[in-house]
Amino acid sequence: MIIRQYKNKDCDIVSKLFYETVHSVNAKDYTVEQLSVWANNADSLKIRHDDLLNQNTLIAEMNGVIIGFGSIDKSGCLDLLFVHKDYQKQGVATALCNGLEKDLSIIKTYSSITAKPFFERRGYVVVKAQEVERLGVKLKNYEMQKKNAT
Repeated sequence: MIIRQYKNKDCDIVSKLFYETVHSVNAKDYTVEQLSVWANNADSLKIRHDDLLNQNTLIAEMNGVIIGFGSIDKSGCLDLLFVHKDYQKQGVATALCNGLEKDLSIIKTYSSITAKPFFERRGYVVVKAQEVERLGVKLKNYEMQKKNAT
């Protein structure tokens, strides 16, 4: 597995990976309606392309195929972390987080129900459970924070 920086040409593949991951991996914790407002089509992440370019966005690749990605902004907010459904529980998210969290003393994220156990194993603690609204549909998530040893 190779971890590298996000490039312009990755946008289409990353957007499709985001959509497919939300609709498969997160399906056990969210309704079809919730999944649809979270990622309504295979191009749904393309509107965030500028964010992906401006944040520290890393790509996980295996044999030239993108299998995951993650991004963190300058304030230390881990914004996105998604791993292809066929590469779950193989260390991809861990490798991405290791790169994204490096050199930061405090990291914050807004975790899905599905990802919460992963973040807890990494030392994140729940600051608060919350409901966010997208297109009139409520989704539960968790504001979480981690303090790295300095």
